[in-house]
Amino acid sequence: MKTIGIVANKGKPETRIVARELLYLLEQKGATVLLEENIAADLGRPEIAATLEQLCQNAQFACVLGGDGTLLGIARRLAGCSLPIFGINLGTLGFLSEAEPDNLPEAVDNLLSEKFVIEHRSMLEAKLVRDGDILGVYTAMNDIGIAKGSFCRIIQCEIYLDDDYVATYNGDGVIVSSPTGSTAYSLSAGGPIVAPNVPALLLTPVAPHSLTARPMVFSAEQVIRIEVDAVHNEMGLSIDGQFGYRLQGGDQIFISKSPYVTPLIKLKKGSFFEAIRTKLQGEWE
Repeated sequence: MKTIGIVANKGKPETRIVARELLYLLEQKGATVLLEENIAADLGRPEIAATLEQLCQNAQFACVLGGDGTLLGIARRLAGCSLPIFGINLGTLGFLSEAEPDNLPEAVDNLLSEKFVIEHRSMLEAKLVRDGDILGVYTAMNDIGIAKGSFCRIIQCEIYLDDDYVATYNGDGVIVSSPTGSTAYSLSAGGPIVAPNVPALLLTPVAPHSLTARPMVFSAEQVIRIEVDAVHNEMGLSIDGQFGYRLQGGDQIFISKSPYVTPLIKLKKGSFFEAIRTKLQGEWE
């Protein structure tokens, strides 16, 4: 029988209730369950506690309870592990999740009987270079953002594709997103929606000070280089909008397709477009 991991966002008020029900349903069906350490003690099951690394080694799937932010964080931590993720939405939109707490029994049946497809979502790699030194290499599932501080003047972003100069954007910053991230921050900044199976990198300017500045779509096989500058030091690099690093004038950020992918479990084909119609429709009306 299968071994299923459960990872949960303890910050959500309903986490314990849903995690307990999920644990009960899985064990009732004969599955072996591993609970990530931070939730095992809360459920009174320390004997099945496991680290995320142990889940990678021993589980066939990982059920992630939380919102899109929770799933993004877990996807980054699991990068390179190839452990399929099944999202159970405890947030608001839950665009990346496949199940809601109300349909857990049906979701568990489909999961254990393998009535699903796995979509391999591309990820991004960002390399921060300062004065010729690599300060860090970061992995993102949704997007890499470069932005000014809340009360600062504009920043300048020179964009290069491989070695070819593309454009200079003056404004609040730029976003480079994966196709998965095209429905997130990039979309709110006016970027296009891109199907998740399209091998592409999306570049979207944020509040540009030019009417000719428009989003662009590049091949996923190329490298975007961004050189930043400003008359102030209030610039930052963000990874999936969840954590960031202070930038300085002259910094270079090299963004490319990551060697890692995130395997997402989907209960039916075409669910991306169904999510567009159902979950985003209300935002557009």
